Amino acid sequence: MVSNKQRYQKTWNFSALAQARRSQAGVWLALTVGLTGCAGAERPVHSATASDAQVDLRQSLVPAPLGPKVEALIEDIKDSRSDTGSVALITPPAARQAVVDAREAMKKSQWSRLQALAPLAKSDPVLGTYADYWLLRQQLHDSTRPVPDAALQQFMEQNQDAYLADRLKADWIVAAARAGNYALVNQLGPVVSSNSHVDCSRLMAQHMTGQRVKAAQVVAAFSPNRSCWSMLDQMADSKVVGWKELQPLLRATLETSKTGNAQRMAAIMFDAKQMVDYAALMDNPKKWLTGRTPPKSRAETELVSIALSRLAYGKQRESNAAYVETAWSKAIPKSDIEWVWSQFGLVAALNVAQDAAGWYRRSGNQRLTDYNHAWQVRSELRQTPINWDLVANSIRRMSASQAAEPVWVYWYARALSAQGQKAAATKHYESIAHELNFYGQLASEELGHTPALPAAPAPVTAGELQAAKANPGLQRAIQLFDLGWRPEAVPEWNFTLRGMSDRQLLAAAELARHEQIFDRVVNTSLLTKNDVDFSQRFVAPFEGRVTEKARLINLDPAWVYGLIRQESRFITDARSHVGASGLMQLMPATARWVAKKIGMTNFTPSSVNDFDTNTVLGTNYLSMVLGQLNGSEVLATAGYNAGPGRPVQWRAKLAGPVEGAIFAETIPFTETRLYVKNVMSNATYYAMMFTGKPQSLKERLGTVSPAPEKRVALP
Repeated sequence: MVSNKQRYQKTWNFSALAQARRSQAGVWLALTVGLTGCAGAERPVHSATASDAQVDLRQSLVPAPLGPKVEALIEDIKDSRSDTGSVALITPPAARQAVVDAREAMKKSQWSRLQALAPLAKSDPVLGTYADYWLLRQQLHDSTRPVPDAALQQFMEQNQDAYLADRLKADWIVAAARAGNYALVNQLGPVVSSNSHVDCSRLMAQHMTGQRVKAAQVVAAFSPNRSCWSMLDQMADSKVVGWKELQPLLRATLETSKTGNAQRMAAIMFDAKQMVDYAALMDNPKKWLTGRTPPKSRAETELVSIALSRLAYGKQRESNAAYVETAWSKAIPKSDIEWVWSQFGLVAALNVAQDAAGWYRRSGNQRLTDYNHAWQVRSELRQTPINWDLVANSIRRMSASQAAEPVWVYWYARALSAQGQKAAATKHYESIAHELNFYGQLASEELGHTPALPAAPAPVTAGELQAAKANPGLQRAIQLFDLGWRPEAVPEWNFTLRGMSDRQLLAAAELARHEQIFDRVVNTSLLTKNDVDFSQRFVAPFEGRVTEKARLINLDPAWVYGLIRQESRFITDARSHVGASGLMQLMPATARWVAKKIGMTNFTPSSVNDFDTNTVLGTNYLSMVLGQLNGSEVLATAGYNAGPGRPVQWRAKLAGPVEGAIFAETIPFTETRLYVKNVMSNATYYAMMFTGKPQSLKERLGTVSPAPEKRVALP
């Protein structure tokens, strides 16, 4: 039975529940419901396994212990029916409340309170390990006390193959490396769910204990965080990495405009005097360059090259370029001056300027970062007409791994086709046409295939679903979701999926659908390789209510579903890091503006996560954006994400009409670029599911033509 509750609609107030003292009879009633089940119960009763413990906390959570009589009664019932396997373990309400209180104590850094709660919390058979984990993690990072090695080891032994044991091991590795206990790091070995902190800590330990570490390993593991900076410092001091590795890292960091990280990288490469020069040139490159003589060393050449590249920023790009040409083009090596021109191209491309391709063409055949090569291709795609030879040449200079990504396979195939190499183009299209994504769809259409949904796999069986329900990790995650603890629930769920077969993944996704955890339905089903279930991957929940709201204002329901799938994965109380809320991720100011515009008199800020309020406001705002952008779904989708004025600016800088796919690919904001491609791909699949007819992504994308920039009267 699928319950009617919206799992993310409400976060339960456990502090209020803690104040509500129930009678012993009330506890007995709640336990009776939990033990015997009921055809009309809100949630199905699971069969009894040690890993399938559950209780409906909304009915039975109280702060006081159950008492010896009730505990004994539970044991009697379990003993009398253990052979049937039909009784679920009961989580003592006091134990669950202790877990809830322990999390609150952890968040408030109330460590003595957490320590006092941990023993009671441990009696929660499903989530009790979390209190111990929070306590051990705090002790691990407390520099005022010894590391509790024995307790850490015991926790990992008692929770083998569990997410928290793996995470605690990762924390221990990082802390041990930071303390210089490299032998322990090596002894602990790898973790299942690693990250750059762990990878850098392990490389550091291997190096410091005499094991060989290669420069390529260092570069591959590096990410700008504390553990990796320490590792990189040591590897540079030990000559494991040198100028050959550090210069590309510095230049790549500068291209991301993360000047703090660039300065940290520069400090590894340059001496103290050179760092004074570096700071000066970053502050005012033209001033620093004025009157300087040609560089005589590798470090001086790099400093001059960086200074010249900084002249690409700001409003004086043309005059600065003339200065570079006349004063410096012969003073530094050709490869360095070509890199400088590529930076002029990159800055122009990120501003969707038409002259970006011209600057890139001055960079010759210089090998650039993959990030820069990507923008070189995009700058050529925005030209009228497109120089497909230069598109192909730029893609060929990418690293093999990047050139193999569907986006660049598609555009390379387009270039080959334009050059008359039809057979080669077909081969490239065929290599990605099976992929169920934006460029897979476009490649399939280029091959002339009729768009169609993949054949549905055999339905998940009752046995497969029961096995998923009995999985300890999935059950922990579900109860964490019930508590509204997404930061804990999502990694717990994801960790449990490792190594699952397609059938097991489908069953896990079906369990998530049963529990109305719709983001896990989609994300879990996306992991299958051969058995593809579109009813999961493109789940359409809420019983047609989204379609109803869309049709009321003449919006395509498939497009609205495609947008919601990308915005929130159907989490009704989703909240982004910038404050957008609900299914359609509305900013507070936008929600208020739309509510006023459409005459929603009962709107309050607290109602923005309500299904009806959010979808009415979201669909109306989307309709307004679509109307302001000439009915183009591509432009409106970009405007919904980045603000409606942005696509107007980007469109105004076009030299001529471009395919919708080109406009989408050349959006300068990474988040918006990916968002538009995903929403449009989603919408095409939803349209096929809703109509049962073939749908063309290319037709949906249409063509975007240049138009004068105008003010858009929308927030």
